[in-house]
Amino acid sequence: MHITQATPPMRAEIIALLQSQQLPVEDLPSQLTDFFVSQEDGKLIGLIGMEQYDEYGLLRSMVVHPDFRNQQIAAALVDTLEQRATAAGIKALYLLTETAAEYFSKKGFSTVQRELVPDAVKVSTEFSHVCPVSATVMVKQIFS
Repeated sequence: MHITQATPPMRAEIIALLQSQQLPVEDLPSQLTDFFVSQEDGKLIGLIGMEQYDEYGLLRSMVVHPDFRNQQIAAALVDTLEQRATAAGIKALYLLTETAAEYFSKKGFSTVQRELVPDAVKVSTEFSHVCPVSATVMVKQIFS
């Protein structure tokens, strides 16, 4: 397993992986500056990304191909993203999930009411219209 920053030529493969797991792609940023991929033998097997809103980050698009799950790939992706968030001066990482709340709670994220999310993050497409209001909102404080 090898984790690197996503590059523009990977975009089509990134979209295909996200779509295969029914994750949103319509609001995927044009620049994948804070997106990281896991590859094995040149094949994209995992992805995680972050959108920055002032001093907050929005973790998004975390996915591992089903054939490669339970191999600590997701954990390595989350660790990589948290290191990036720390380096970028992010104070807290937020996320929305319909299926992975238990996983993220084991990674130090806690559930938070949607109303408590900073306005800077609420303007994201994830919060405003991509993810349903039934999605669980979680946060993790980042200490740099």
